[in-house]
Amino acid sequence: MKKAMIQLRGRAACKVFQIRQALKDRSGEGFVDTAIKILMAVVIGALVLAGLYALFDETVLPTLTRRVQEMFNYAG
Repeated sequence: MKKAMIQLRGRAACKVFQIRQALKDRSGEGFVDTAIKILMAVVIGALVLAGLYALFDETVLPTLTRRVQEMFNYAG
């Protein structure tokens, strides 16, 4: 029983040490960096989507509509 208590005390001390080291550690990626990366990805994605929408709305869709109407125009 005494041996088990000594082992348990040693494991607890090891965990406390690991927690202290993790809290002292200043390296790594912070929340602000991650938020900025996510915001940049959303803005760039929105710009790309807006550009594709403008391209399809002004260039591709009118041509496609005209070609479909010509294809099904049986009178002419």
